[in-house]
Amino acid sequence: MSNISGVVVTGVSGKMGQMLVKLIQSNKHLKLVGVTERKGHHWIGSDLGVLLGGSASEIIVSDSLLDLMPEAKVIIDFTSPMATVEHSELAAQARVAHIIGTTGMNLKDLEKIKMAARHAPIVRAGNMSLGVNLLMELTQKISAALDDDFDIEIIESHHRAKVDAPSGTALMLGQAAALGRGISLETESERGRDGITGERGKGKIGFSSIRGGDVVGEHDVVFAADGERIVLRHIASDRAIFARGALKAALWALGKPPGEYSMLNVLGLD
Repeated sequence: MSNISGVVVTGVSGKMGQMLVKLIQSNKHLKLVGVTERKGHHWIGSDLGVLLGGSASEIIVSDSLLDLMPEAKVIIDFTSPMATVEHSELAAQARVAHIIGTTGMNLKDLEKIKMAARHAPIVRAGNMSLGVNLLMELTQKISAALDDDFDIEIIESHHRAKVDAPSGTALMLGQAAALGRGISLETESERGRDGITGERGKGKIGFSSIRGGDVVGEHDVVFAADGERIVLRHIASDRAIFARGALKAALWALGKPPGEYSMLNVLGLD
């Protein structure tokens, strides 16, 4: 790629936002042209370089994505469901690629994302690491190979500040297991067991969430039958893997036709 493409990072004060900024600034194919934060945030109106402990960068933190759209070729978005849906509508209007790492979206949010994808390329993934997407492929294949004598449990661990559960990655893995087994995750999952719950439902996909400390992300997919278990595991020890995946998705999405894509598309695993 010979041209340098303009990138806007939303939610720049967050850990992912700051990491994305650093990686973009060292990428020869991408140029940071703007950053945003939610209205009322104390970073609004300040120079990003100074905020990050360096020299002035001439990039001022804005609360208006619309104002930044003329220079943008791609938006990278790890924010909140409500904000991401709004961003997707703006990206669709401007025909700008939208890379979404936001989790916790409901079916209504996802439907709005799908509508926006009619007008712009959208890459949406609950996890953008190569390892997790390979884990999804393995989960689907093993699920397809085993019958429902094998119970499926997905166990995920994250830091204490994570606000949604199960994690977006856990839900992606659950969906992969459901696809492999040919069932609906919406109707065939078990979550939040507590008290006298009765026996585990045959063929159900179970979820367990752990929150504590500074755990970046750990996911186990357990296939458990009488006398044996298969355990697939991914451990993330550095958030940079998600940021690097997002940049890979951004470069891949440039010039793609409108549509909703996943990291499997980006990695050629679809």
